[in-house]
Order: sequence, then structure tokens, then C-alpha cells
Amino acid sequence: MGDTGSGRHLGEVDDLDQAAAVFQGVRPRLFGIAYRMLGSSAEAEDLLQDVWMRWQAYDRDTVAEPGAFLATVTTRLAINVLQSARVRRETYVGPWLPEPVDTRDDPHLGAERGEALGFAVLLLLERLTPTERAAYVLREAFDYPYRQIAEIIQASEAAVRQLVSRARKHLASERRAPVSKAEQRRLLAAFVTAARSGDLAALERILAADVVSYSDGGGAVRASRIPVIGALRVAKYVRAFADRFWAGAEVEWADVNGQAAAVLRRDGEAFTVLTVDASDEGIGQVLWMMNPAKIAAFSSPDAG
Repeated sequence: MGDTGSGRHLGEVDDLDQAAAVFQGVRPRLFGIAYRMLGSSAEAEDLLQDVWMRWQAYDRDTVAEPGAFLATVTTRLAINVLQSARVRRETYVGPWLPEPVDTRDDPHLGAERGEALGFAVLLLLERLTPTERAAYVLREAFDYPYRQIAEIIQASEAAVRQLVSRARKHLASERRAPVSKAEQRRLLAAFVTAARSGDLAALERILAADVVSYSDGGGAVRASRIPVIGALRVAKYVRAFADRFWAGAEVEWADVNGQAAAVLRRDGEAFTVLTVDASDEGIGQVLWMMNPAKIAAFSSPDAG
């Protein structure tokens, strides 16, 4: 009897090891889906922990395609989390910005393409319904067939095509064509230089007329609690705090969410992750990510 029990135990351990191996094999993609859905790596990690617990407890012998099964569980859980996250974000102090992720090691963050990863797109995705967002992410970032997306979100294939089309149109109407990565880097560097010196004229030259500056301090640090809009207003706003904000600041260039960003450090600790979104009309968005909880991954120079 003892041997039988031991054998069963060993079999269970082997089975769990295999389950873990399968999960780890698809984990980058699952994280990529969850992050694009939620805009938060912390929430995405929590969600994947939930997915793993469910996979661990599930009758895995009944699953023909583990990767598809796990992507389905991840997406459905993300839809649920997003619905409750919206309520939380309504009480968030100041503008809510996505949590920045270092993409130097994984430029596409678990996707075949780097779609739906940039800050401007993630902010626009916030305006979609959770189901629209899921359909868009699965199609645009991961190239899932419409048939499979329909199974995942429990809708008809025709409905999925409509969801994706509607999401594409919404994003296209809300956003100007972005500049190249090299030009975005150049404009970010020019912005940092002008902001640091408080050069009003230089700032105005590179800002689009309807530029919006968003500062996400989450109520934890001092930051503007309302967006600042318009080239002259943004330039004056940036100049007004130039002396104290940039005092002792060191700039480290990084690849964050697939685009150039400046990690600003003081005494080695990151206090801001700064980036811009730009079109041919100039910088259209300035994003100051300052909430310590969101930039914790960049907190020390060795981070990432």
C-alpha cells in the first residue's frame, strides 16, 4: 500500500511539474495579453497568479490545447478585472497613466508584434469597453483568428469583426499618425533639454498646438492633478517648476513600452519616467509617470 501511495504521489508531482512547464512556456504571451488589457504590470502579475492557481486545480487531461485554454482564462479574467478597475480609476487622484514596463529585453512583450503597447494607444484603449479591448488586443497584438477570439470572448465571429473594426476606427480617429521611433527619441531629448533649462521658446517650437501634459503622481507625490493643455500653457507650466524639479536630476535613457523614455533619478533613485508621443505637428502628449508604486521597477539603476 505504501508503494502505491508513493507512486501516486510521484505521479502527481510529475504531473504538476509538467503543468508548470506548460504554463511557463506560454507565460510571456499571457503576461502580454494581461498587461495590454489592464495597463498595469502589477495587476497583470496578480492575474497570472490566479490563472496558475486555476490551471493547477483544473482537470488538465480534458484540455486539448493548453496554450489556447490559458489564453482564454487570462482574457476572461482580465475582462472581469478591468470592469472593477474602472471603478477604482474613477477615484484615482489625478490623471491615471499606464504602468511603464522596461522593453529592452522583450521589445514586443510577449506578442508577435509590438502593437497596443505604446502609452498613447494604451490610454485610448481605456476608452473601449473591456470586450472591445480584448478583441482588439488579441487581433492586433497577437494575430488571433477571429474564430478563436469569438470562442474566447463568447461572441459570434461577426460580432468580433465588428468589435475590432470599431476599435480600430476609434483609435484612428483619436490619434494622429505617430512619428518614427528615431524622431520620437529626438523630440524627447529636445524636450528634456528645453525643460531642464526652462527655455520657453524651445519648448513652444517642439510642442503641438493642442499638446496635453499628464502627470501621474497617484496622490503619493506632488504632481499636477489636472491635465495641462495647449503649447504655451504646457511650456509655461514646465518652465515654472524647472529649477526645483530638475535640481540634482540625472537622466538615463531607456526603452519603455517600446518607445524612448527618460528615467529621471536623484541620488540613484528613480522619481519620474518621462516620455512623449508625437506626430508631424510636434509633441502631442507629455507623460510624467511619478507614482512611486508604478515606477518601482525602475527604482534603482540596476533595475531591469
